[in-house]
Amino acid sequence: MKIQESAENYLEAILMIKEHKEIVRSIDIVRVLNFSKPSVSVAMKNLKEAGFVTMDETGRIELTAEGEKIATKIYERHVKVSDWLTSLGVPRDIAEADACRMEHVISEETFEAFKKLAENSL
Repeated sequence: MKIQESAENYLEAILMIKEHKEIVRSIDIVRVLNFSKPSVSVAMKNLKEAGFVTMDETGRIELTAEGEKIATKIYERHVKVSDWLTSLGVPRDIAEADACRMEHVISEETFEAFKKLAENSL
């Protein structure tokens, strides 16, 4: 299922926050993505309705299996692309910014080919 880039960014942010904190709440996403509280609230409602996250009565946010699958895929792309660009001499901040854009548009086939190339060159 193809979802919007913004939804992928939210799911990836939840995954990244979860690596550092036991509990993820909307305010954590506000801080990481630098979005407004109302924007994050609307996004969480939409992601919940789409079946990508769950939220309990205390505001704890969890990725569903499908949400985690998408977040993991996007995060892997981000890490691999930014590391590869950095290995080519691109400054880390530029590589990170470029990876953020590229991770959403690259096809599965191209990413797999890229991954093979990167693994052989690193």
